Amino acid sequence: MPPNNNPPTNVLILLHGLGDTHVSFEKLGKQMSLPETACISIRGPQGLLDMDGFHWGDDVIFDSTSGGLDADGGFKQATAMLKGLVEDDLMEKCGYNAREIMLFGFGQGGMAALNLTDLGGSISIGAPLAGEAPPALIAKCKTPILVCAGNDETSVTSTAEGKLKRIFEYVEIKRYRRAGDVMPNSRDEMMPIMQFFARRLRSTKGVPEGAVEVGK
Repeated sequence: MPPNNNPPTNVLILLHGLGDTHVSFEKLGKQMSLPETACISIRGPQGLLDMDGFHWGDDVIFDSTSGGLDADGGFKQATAMLKGLVEDDLMEKCGYNAREIMLFGFGQGGMAALNLTDLGGSISIGAPLAGEAPPALIAKCKTPILVCAGNDETSVTSTAEGKLKRIFEYVEIKRYRRAGDVMPNSRDEMMPIMQFFARRLRSTKGVPEGAVEVGK
């Protein structure tokens, strides 16, 4: 989904949630209409049993507490696929640099997004780091991170928040005024995301007023 009129300066990779497909986030990319930004909605690499949806995990794991699927199924295959897209296709073939590439993921897709580092920024909706991520890094990753989640700390707990801040140097946690780690559905919930984009997306037309560069 290239931007209208102007050649894309940035690339935003969209990662759907557990059991969904790329189609819903393709629509989201069009709705956001980000300036000078091409949106690429990717389908998870694994089909989900007999359902029509897909997932990002290496394995399908059932949560013994809820009876549903556990989003944290390992991300080695998804990470390798996304690294190939970023490094081989976007950077080597298309000439983008890492600072011009961002990730946006929901649920399990957000967890997969946080597994990639050294990019222009990553947004996770309702998901923390995967369990396979190290507990801390001596040299923190400089990729700016935004995590949006419900105020009930279902998935993004205070412990998960602490781990994010031990891995990444720039972390914003924005909580909804309601429970549930769901996609934003109001202007108030969408505002932190659009402000993050305003700070991180590069422009050939100059830096927008009020934009702040927080990391290279």
